Amino acid sequence: MRVILQKDVSNLGDAGDVREVADGFARNFLFPQRLAVRASEGKTKMALHQKKLADLKKEKRKKDMESVSSGLNGKEFEISVKTGGGDKLFGAVTPADVAALLKTAGFEVDKRKIEFPEPIRNLGSFKLKVRLAEGILPTITVHVKKEEVVSTEA
Repeated sequence: MRVILQKDVSNLGDAGDVREVADGFARNFLFPQRLAVRASEGKTKMALHQKKLADLKKEKRKKDMESVSSGLNGKEFEISVKTGGGDKLFGAVTPADVAALLKTAGFEVDKRKIEFPEPIRNLGSFKLKVRLAEGILPTITVHVKKEEVVSTEA
């Protein structure tokens, strides 16, 4: 059965692709999950047109993100955090913390796009990757430092 994929399906194809699949796979999995629709001649032409538009939009986004990437790649940022005994952090530095840090520096990045190799629970320098678009992965360095405590003695 010929189907048009509505969403990306791993090991099958991307949204907008026209694929030949087994009837049972289409009826029992793809259609109920709303991952695909049956391909007719009109729907196929429409899907190909939508795929072209999506590809153009993707290329434009990629060009925009390349300029952001060139400004972001290799940058170093400092974040101050509260620590306890032995310089252990209270909690951890999260992607939301790094996204807020980048926003103050003028880079609008979604927290879900920041990749942590492991949770940051200690002081030090950490290299993080920011997934801006497909194939665009600048690296930033975040220096985690101890927050200075201000004494309020009279």
